[in-house]
Amino acid sequence: MPAEGLAGLVIRAATQRDVPAVVALIYDDDIAAARESVPGADVDAAYLAAFQQIAANPDDLLVVGELDGRVVACAQVTLLHHLSRRGGTRAQVESVRVDAALRGQGAGGRLMSWIEGYARDRGAALIQLTTDKRRVEARRFYERLGFVASHEGMKRSLR
Repeated sequence: MPAEGLAGLVIRAATQRDVPAVVALIYDDDIAAARESVPGADVDAAYLAAFQQIAANPDDLLVVGELDGRVVACAQVTLLHHLSRRGGTRAQVESVRVDAALRGQGAGGRLMSWIEGYARDRGAALIQLTTDKRRVEARRFYERLGFVASHEGMKRSLR
């Protein structure tokens, strides 16, 4: 689909009705498929419970990109309040996904631009994100948007 086909792309806050489509987007890669439930008509109750927690927290937002009535992109933004950076707020961005058929067409850039505006409007001085080291194309995408791999992240599973 050419970029002009994305003219109707609407970026908006997700609703519970969007959860199955978001789960399908998250599941749609080899890395995530190993840890997520297979998407289907009946979404795992854990995803719905997580959405309720996100929706109830004013510092959390699940955002989707909708095109022609279909969810084709998603991300989660969490505002983190810190004492560092003179009491600055950071926007943590996670679970950025774009439908495989639309990758490279500008949908991801539009989504990230919307997120940047959202973060600025809420006083964030910094946007940060993590991406798995195996996601070479994702890393290139973020670098094109001006993100810098300035820190080495670490994780420890609790499950």
